Amino acid sequence: MLRRLLEEFGIFLIPFALFCVYLLARGRNPLRRAHWDGQSLRLALAGLALVIASLVLTGLFSARSTGGYVPSHMENGRLVPGQFR
Repeated sequence: MLRRLLEEFGIFLIPFALFCVYLLARGRNPLRRAHWDGQSLRLALAGLALVIASLVLTGLFSARSTGGYVPSHMENGRLVPGQFR
């Protein structure tokens, strides 16, 4: 679960990183607040749109199992791992 949250946070940060690269390419200092003030809302909305799109696409195209889940159990003294059937 933590891995999924970190991935989504990374996707959210993509617009900010691209804007930072844009500022560097234009020869501006990306650490000055004046360059970010007018763009922070737009960048946050773009990041949110990317996160929502990634969640929707993951839901649409992720692998689906057709059977039910059988949890791990003991059979004849051996541990059988859980699996989908």
